[in-house]
Amino acid sequence: MSGNKKLLKTPHAIVIGSGFGGLAAAIRLGARGYRVTVLDKLDQPGGRAYVHRIDGHVFDAGPTVITAPFLFEELWTLCGKRLEDDIDLRPVSPFYRIRFDNGQSFDYTGDPEHMRSEVARFSPDDVAGYERFIAASEKIFKVGFEELAHVPFNSWTDMARILPSMVKLESYRTVYGLVSKYVKDERIRQVLSFHPLLVGGNPFSTTSIYTLIAFLERKWGVHFAMGGTGSLVKGLCNLIEGQGGTVKQNTEVRQIVVEGGRATGVLLANGERLNADVVVSNADSAWTYRYLVPPDARKRWTDRKIERADYSMSLFVWYFGTKKKYEDVAHHTILLGPRYKGLLDDIFVRHVLADDFSLYLHRPTATDPSLAPAGRDTFYVLSPVPNLKSGTDWSVESEKYRQMVEQYLDKTVLPGLKDNLTCSLTMNPQHFQDRLLSFRGAAFGIEPVLTQSAFFRPHNESEDIGHLYLVGAGTHPGAGLPGVLSSAKVLDRVVPHGSEIT
Repeated sequence: MSGNKKLLKTPHAIVIGSGFGGLAAAIRLGARGYRVTVLDKLDQPGGRAYVHRIDGHVFDAGPTVITAPFLFEELWTLCGKRLEDDIDLRPVSPFYRIRFDNGQSFDYTGDPEHMRSEVARFSPDDVAGYERFIAASEKIFKVGFEELAHVPFNSWTDMARILPSMVKLESYRTVYGLVSKYVKDERIRQVLSFHPLLVGGNPFSTTSIYTLIAFLERKWGVHFAMGGTGSLVKGLCNLIEGQGGTVKQNTEVRQIVVEGGRATGVLLANGERLNADVVVSNADSAWTYRYLVPPDARKRWTDRKIERADYSMSLFVWYFGTKKKYEDVAHHTILLGPRYKGLLDDIFVRHVLADDFSLYLHRPTATDPSLAPAGRDTFYVLSPVPNLKSGTDWSVESEKYRQMVEQYLDKTVLPGLKDNLTCSLTMNPQHFQDRLLSFRGAAFGIEPVLTQSAFFRPHNESEDIGHLYLVGAGTHPGAGLPGVLSSAKVLDRVVPHGSEIT
């Protein structure tokens, strides 16, 4: 009886979505006195970090670049455990091999001397400018990441407080604009400005705050979790269950219940209602407001405002295995196409599917051979493409696009690819909308331009509804693993402690 009374007094938190943001939020809430239930519509946890297993190949569906590992360490520490006891993180070098369309390659690493040498190999006159860029990146990192990534922006005063720093750090410039201030060679400009594409942004419109990624990677490195990114998802779920929380799969939320101006639970697709003291949505922020929150409960995030916002690009992703190993292919390869700005304009501005592309090729078996059968390789390749605003019919275009990508890889870094394929699976913007419930199929939520950053993004603490909170790529601070993990950390500032809930 006493145990039941204690359970009744323990406040209940529901987390919608089991992506990294949702799982991190669940652990932080569990550590602060909540009984936590995580709900996800898919048949396994992870959200975009879903794992596909085909013919002995293990494919991480989503994030593969792990930076700022201390954010994971914090979650294990909250549960009285050590990350290294459960997860084997291995440093990856080079961070990225960047291949230009003419076949030249630039190995991007965290070693300052190596980077100076690589820059000098392409453009000796830009070495000094590169050093100044890294110094600028560090200054931006100290403000943008260390001071602001984990704090809420709930009011104009929060924004006003940082405006002088933003002006001083030239946040009004774009990423490409700030890089161009320091280096002149177009190839080096591309090497130093592609990072926003990893979080859904256009280097020519994304605020230069995102140049902090260059220093962040140098400071902590780029890592890969042995067993795949899915091993991190499994580890986080184990932490939640160890706290007494629950992670439920095949459980779709149809609506967030709002009563008296506050969230009081959720209504499931099967008609069942679950009550809660707080609700945290790790679903796409635009989808959350547009489809999960009743219109009459929304004053700020109206249908019109959601429709008018700018959204990130989407992705075409091809997962495939090969019956031979491509030993000379790096873990992470960026294959830049013949156009840079023109292609990005097609994707972000004109919203048209171009005939050319730039690609990110992931070969996890370079670090962890166990992710493929002996003597084989596991790959995925992704191509940034327009979101569904383009009107592209992917039921028609998907296979044609895959064949174009296959032909390009065959003639560049994976010779004989077509004859060595063992399995194949594709994902396109329609999947992002229909399966992952991403508004317009945008793979990274709201686009990270200056006018949609910090205070101007959907807040971590809902502006419209009490006891409703948001985590993940579509809220502050933004996409990418450090971003979504930091969004969960913001909850420590805005969600009452379990003992304080009323």
